[in-house]
Amino acid sequence: MDGDRVEIDGGIMEGGGQILRVSTALGCLLGLPLRVRRIRAGRSQPGLRPQHLSGLEIIRDLCDGKLNGGEIGSTEITFTPGKIKGGTHIADTKTAGSVCLLMQVAMPCVLFAASPSELHLKGGTNAEMAPQIDYTVMVFKPVVEKFNFTFNCDIKRRGYYPQGGGEVVVQMSPVKELSPINLTERGTVTKIYGRAFVAGALPIKLAKDMSAAAVRCIRREIRDLYINIQPVREPDDQAVGTGSGIIIVAETSTGCLLAGSSLGKRGKNADKVGIEAAEMLLQNLKHGGTVDDSLQDQLIIFMALAKGVSRVKSGPITLHTQTAIHFAEQLTKAKFTVTKSEEDNPGNDTYIIECQGMGMINPNL
Repeated sequence: MDGDRVEIDGGIMEGGGQILRVSTALGCLLGLPLRVRRIRAGRSQPGLRPQHLSGLEIIRDLCDGKLNGGEIGSTEITFTPGKIKGGTHIADTKTAGSVCLLMQVAMPCVLFAASPSELHLKGGTNAEMAPQIDYTVMVFKPVVEKFNFTFNCDIKRRGYYPQGGGEVVVQMSPVKELSPINLTERGTVTKIYGRAFVAGALPIKLAKDMSAAAVRCIRREIRDLYINIQPVREPDDQAVGTGSGIIIVAETSTGCLLAGSSLGKRGKNADKVGIEAAEMLLQNLKHGGTVDDSLQDQLIIFMALAKGVSRVKSGPITLHTQTAIHFAEQLTKAKFTVTKSEEDNPGNDTYIIECQGMGMINPNL
C-alpha cells in the first residue's frame, strides 16, 4: 500500500496547519492514502499541536481510517481513509484550539457521507489565528451555502484563550453534489453591523468602548450608513473563562458579506481592538472583491469539489489561498486560474479566481 501513498510536503508555501486540513479532507473524500511530511515546518513550534491532532482524529473517525504518527509534536503522519459515515462525532482540542478550524476540516467530508451528521466540536470559539465563531456564522455560513447545501451551527458555550472549554454543535445532511458559485459583483455597501462582546470578569463598558471606537473609525470613510455594533455581555452559563472581541460585517446590494474582527487581550486598550477590526473591514472593502481575505481560502476546497465552473472576485490572493489551490490541484482534477480583474479601476488590486471543479459525486446517495 505504501508505494501508492500521495506525498504531501507540509513545509512549503503557507507551511502551517492549513496544508494538513486541506490534504486530509481531500484524501478522505477521494479515498487517497497520504503521507504528510515536514508538518508545520516553518512554525516556532513545528509539528502537530492539539488542535491539528483533533482535526486529524475527527477525519479518521468520520471515515474509519487509519492514522499513524498522530501525536503532539509529530512532523510526519500517514493517513489511510475508509468510507465516510454520518452520525455523531466529537472532537475536543482540550485547549483553546479553534472549533472553527475543526469545522473547516470536517465539513467537506460530511457533505459526502452516507447519512446526516452531528459534529460536537470543543475548544476555543473566539481564538487568535483563526476565524471567530461569529465570523463562521455571520459570513462563512451564508456564503458557503451558495454551493447548495445548508448546515446548522449551534453555539452551546463560548471558550477563550487559554483554557478553551467552548462547544459548538454542527448538524448537516449529505448532498449528491455541490453547485458552483459565481461571486463576481460586489455591489454597494448597504449596511454595517456587528457585535462587540465581553465574557467572564470583564465589564460591559469594554464592549461599549470597542463598539464606539470602531464606529468612529468607519465613520471617517463611510458617512451615510447607520452602523449598528451591539455591545454584549455573554451570559455566564454560556461562556467559559474571560474574553473580549469584536466582529463587524458589511453587507452589499448583491448579498456579499465582508468583515473585520479583532480580539482583546490583557494590556490591550479596548479602543485599539475596535479600531483594528474597523481598519480590517475598511481594508477588505477597499480592494473591491466580493469576499474578504479570511473567506478567500476557505472557499477553495468547495470550488474544487463542485460540479462546473466557479468564479470569485477577490482582493490580493493570500498565501493561504495560494496554498489551498496548490494542494487542491495536486489531489483533485480541479483546475484553477487566477487572473487580474481588468474591469475595475486600475487602482483596485482585484483578481478573479476561477475553478473548473472536479464534480465530486456522493457515492452513497
